[in-house]
Amino acid sequence: MASGCVGTGRGRWFAFIGLVSVAAVTLVATASPAEAARKKRRQVSGGYAPPYAAMVVDAKSGRTLHAVNEDAARIPASITKVMTLYLLFEQLERGRLSMDSPLKVSANAAREAPSKIGFEPGETIAVRDAILALITKSANDVATTVAENVGGSEDEFARMMTARARSLGMSRTTFYNAHGLPHDPPNITTARDLTILARAIQERFPRYYPMFGTRVFNYAGGAYRNHNKLLGRIEGVDGIKTGYTRASGFNLMTSAKADGRHVVSVVLGGRSGAARDKVMADLVVAALPRATSGGRSAPMVAEAPEPQPERARIAAPAVAPEPPARPAAIAQAAAAQAVVAQAPEPAPMPVPRPRIEPELPAAARAYAATPTTTPIAPPRTISASAGQPLQLSGMRPVSATTTPSAMRWSIGAPAADGKVLRPPANVDTTSSIAKVAEPAPAAQVALAQPEPRKIEASEPKPAARPVEKAAPASKWVIQLGATDDESKARDILARARAKAAGPLADASPFTQKVESRGTTLYRARFAGFEESKDAEKACAQLKRGGFACFATRG
Repeated sequence: MASGCVGTGRGRWFAFIGLVSVAAVTLVATASPAEAARKKRRQVSGGYAPPYAAMVVDAKSGRTLHAVNEDAARIPASITKVMTLYLLFEQLERGRLSMDSPLKVSANAAREAPSKIGFEPGETIAVRDAILALITKSANDVATTVAENVGGSEDEFARMMTARARSLGMSRTTFYNAHGLPHDPPNITTARDLTILARAIQERFPRYYPMFGTRVFNYAGGAYRNHNKLLGRIEGVDGIKTGYTRASGFNLMTSAKADGRHVVSVVLGGRSGAARDKVMADLVVAALPRATSGGRSAPMVAEAPEPQPERARIAAPAVAPEPPARPAAIAQAAAAQAVVAQAPEPAPMPVPRPRIEPELPAAARAYAATPTTTPIAPPRTISASAGQPLQLSGMRPVSATTTPSAMRWSIGAPAADGKVLRPPANVDTTSSIAKVAEPAPAAQVALAQPEPRKIEASEPKPAARPVEKAAPASKWVIQLGATDDESKARDILARARAKAAGPLADASPFTQKVESRGTTLYRARFAGFEESKDAEKACAQLKRGGFACFATRG
């Protein structure tokens, strides 16, 4: 009897354990997907600590409002696509593409990993839809499609991206692909460099930037929501891009405007999307009231102009002047110009790579700002306009940075060094004679002091000798920007020297007057740097003081 009781009790105990086990399994099986996702996020973020960095900049004053590890190397992930869009916007601006231009999807692009639209090889997407797909869906197949259609190949487009980054002053940024997916080596940048890009894409492309505020993109029956969840949640946020890979963590680049104030912010290495968004929201809410509400006082982000192909760059002669050119020879050269002017724009020629780390080949140089001639001797200003003679008029030197409200983008304007100026589209750059659309006399290069004057074709002067002998000997120069007022350009130089007295102690400031599409600009530069590290050091100090700056060969 006793043993029967014991057996019965033991059976009840096992039955109880069985019921508990079944209940536990049932609870796990019936847990909601949202709860499971939350549990997964907790598990992921528990031991997940990607490298963190953040920076907030007052876009009007250039003042740093917050910075943590802002110069440390980080992986941008899909924020890479902001530069992809920058180059695509350039194509639109130059008329090489329109919003309706079809971009063909290759098999390589169709194979890209998600996030993606899911194209089949041979399909096309219009430029307008490609832009919105990159902004909202962060579509990797579209990023590669843009790269291949604009650059010819992914690798070449990545070099173009790196070259453009350097021309903007993003000295610690290197791209290897157009989408930001893992790559060996990976795309590399810094929080500081990304704040430069966030400002530059707005200042350069005010017509296209509002597309970053798109909440939902409807395409081919699908509705793609913007990954940037701060849009509509935080007052003033108008864009711009999220990013994530396991190595990078959760990244976000944001722009916010309210009450006449404007800040750009970057957060890299968030442990989760929600954690990143909270950090960014807190930064924006705290920074906006501290930002400048008045007029702009910071230079706009300076972008170096497109350089000449290496073979088109002409060094100043080191020998005595050649015998005067005969009028007949000058007339013959002018006639040749008229013929060349009718020819289509020549394709880029393969040329030696500029000394940029990493080295950039020919197509990339079309986006890098690396003019090779030395700047005009201080204090002088170079005057030039597309299709018109180069003139030199007496002027004070100035340093290179973009200026406050008077700063303008000079699209296709002459090179900022005063070495070789970018010709119009119909100029043949393969000859030592600058050929222009209008068959003007070839010998229209004159040194004028103080008033520039043209040398008539009948005067006994060299046919097309560039006037660069007065330029100060300088291997490297730095540029701070361009303004439509020379006095403002001079003021930039004065303020720059005061801000970086040490690195600029032996530098020679000069202004360069350029004309492009009917607009006169004065570029501000400093010459006199023997090593690239000296120029970069000066730029680094100027950037900390709110100036835009980039170094280029003299």
